Amino acid sequence: MEILVFKTSVTSVESVSRLTPLLNKLAGKDRWNFALDDCDRILRITAGHVRPGQAVQVLTEAGYACEELE
Repeated sequence: MEILVFKTSVTSVESVSRLTPLLNKLAGKDRWNFALDDCDRILRITAGHVRPGQAVQVLTEAGYACEELE
């Protein structure tokens, strides 16, 4: 199972709440999490069927910056 890691502009628990239905649909419940205390506000997704571009698109369309970290 691959773990995808992204730098985001998500800064609050409220933003995470707004993104929850979108990320659950994309990756599945309990298969993603944010590290809001990290300077890069990391999003981690554990899902073999999610492509990095899909996650970037979901966050971008919701109004947040998102880029994959290598």
